[in-house]
Amino acid sequence: MTAKAPLKYPRLLVKISGEALMGRTAYGIDNTVVERLAADLAEARAAGCALSVVVGGGNIFRGLQGAARGMDRATADYMGMLATVMNALALQSALEAAKAPARVLSAIPMPTVCEPYVRHRALYHLERERIVIFAAGTGNPFFTTDTAATLRAIEMGCDAVAKATQVDGVYSADPKRDPSAKRFESLTYSEVLGKDLKVMDGAAIALARDNHIPVIVFSIEEPGNVVKLLQGTARATLIHG
Repeated sequence: MTAKAPLKYPRLLVKISGEALMGRTAYGIDNTVVERLAADLAEARAAGCALSVVVGGGNIFRGLQGAARGMDRATADYMGMLATVMNALALQSALEAAKAPARVLSAIPMPTVCEPYVRHRALYHLERERIVIFAAGTGNPFFTTDTAATLRAIEMGCDAVAKATQVDGVYSADPKRDPSAKRFESLTYSEVLGKDLKVMDGAAIALARDNHIPVIVFSIEEPGNVVKLLQGTARATLIHG
């Protein structure tokens, strides 16, 4: 596989929320949406990017919501991690159908379902031009998949973390509710934390800052936007030092 053009981010980790997989449904997985996302990721791989993905589980179960209903927080978080494995398997299936080899590596070992996460194994797959999907977060309760995405990006030597959202960057408020919300072209890590912008949780932003890895917030709603991001032409917000 040869890159057709120089990429701004030759090695990238894309964080996709579980909610993104729902489409317009109220719960679960919309196969049409998963297939579209897989096509975008397959296109990015074909462009020459060494691609990793972390997918959330909020379309099936959110640990914080379970804890809010009286469930033990650690137990609820483990249930949320299992939901991410289901989403990762669905994405893997769609990627394979799109002729993009993919492997799921889980932080919670379940060898009959997928491979356990081992850093050198993940790097081995990337070197063989497979898309690596990291499931089950960090394997620990009390950590979000945003933190898992940043951690895995650092471990994989990625050039950036791309946070896929429903809007084209970071805004001062929800642009769908507040027409006067200001869009930021770029932000520093300190500004994100100081303004409490809720782009990612504080631990994820602090981890990115301490390891000098940029975070790019872009829209996953526009088909082909992953490749545009790789080429540096996507409308997005860059968070850096």
